[in-house]
Amino acid sequence: MLRGAATALAATALAVLPSLPARADTIRAQEWALQAMHAQQAWQTTKGAGITVAVLDTGVDATQPDLKGQVLPEKDLVGFGAGPGDQAWADHGTGMASVIAGHGHGAGRQDGVLGIAPEARILPVRVILEDGDPQRERARTEKAGALADGIRWAADHGADVINMSLGDDSETAHPEPREDAAIQYALGKGIPVVASAGNGGEKGDHVSYPAAYPGVIAVTAINQQHERGEFSTRHWYATVCAPGDEIIMSNPDRSYYNGKGTSPAAALVSGTIALIRAEHPRLSPAQIKQLLAATAQDTPQGGRNDDFGAGLADAAAALERAATLEPAPQKPAPAAYSRRYFGPGPTPEPDAAEPTDWLPWTAAAAGVLLLAAGAVIRRSRP
Repeated sequence: MLRGAATALAATALAVLPSLPARADTIRAQEWALQAMHAQQAWQTTKGAGITVAVLDTGVDATQPDLKGQVLPEKDLVGFGAGPGDQAWADHGTGMASVIAGHGHGAGRQDGVLGIAPEARILPVRVILEDGDPQRERARTEKAGALADGIRWAADHGADVINMSLGDDSETAHPEPREDAAIQYALGKGIPVVASAGNGGEKGDHVSYPAAYPGVIAVTAINQQHERGEFSTRHWYATVCAPGDEIIMSNPDRSYYNGKGTSPAAALVSGTIALIRAEHPRLSPAQIKQLLAATAQDTPQGGRNDDFGAGLADAAAALERAATLEPAPQKPAPAAYSRRYFGPGPTPEPDAAEPTDWLPWTAAAAGVLLLAAGAVIRRSRP
């Protein structure tokens, strides 16, 4: 069953910095996220070479100097809308790609944006259009299944990590079985899936999808004072947090943007996972999710909370701990929603000793969707 509207961008507020040159002393000095997540220490072990991060977004400009040579051919699952040279084209996707795998440019690549995994590859999968694209409403209705299709396509075409800096955190947001099944498909193939927790911190903290699907690594955002970004959604599904305020990112127009949102926070965690997978490719998605939580900095009292998850993702600590882990001996059971969210519900819960079955979830979700029939769903950019 398809949504009545297409998945849309996770709202990242972008402020263009037209006078900001690309010199290292202006761009690199502002990339506080790399220091906060201990990227320099992690780079002593790996910079993500050999790992492919699928960026399910608006598209990525492969000619952007900070990404040139790093971007694989794009899969466009929308098929229309703005293109190169248009004002509303691939701003968001290019920005996320630069946060993940930007390598800078110029002599010695000392200029421009440096991503957290600067030697990783980007696999662009265009599943949504920019907010300002005149064809956006058409995409909502005609390409409602693009996200689910994009997840499966990425899983089948070499993705080692899937990043989704997008989500639906509207009042009518609800789980979509086709998207959930696609995520379980990717997880079953051993591919970690990351999503923005949502930008609803000032709008009611509504549950955001795909962040709330089982098995997804959902990322909230902090500012430079390591406080929760006021926009960052607080919810039970938060796994970890990452920098999401005053994040410098590359743009197709060759400007640099100062952005905020859980979008760049998710991208930073996807890049961190790229570093982990470069050294430990056999760790399962569940192991990586647990690893990020276990090695997080600034752990809240009690081990986690809805604002920060388990704390600030730490690339160096995660890599160090990963070296002590043995890969999961067998394929894990599909991830399942916690009782905390759904409660006992009308469907009996499976025995704790038995693998979670897909069918009960499908039946429950179908019932939710029937009750919500006719609702107009929108996606907003986290």
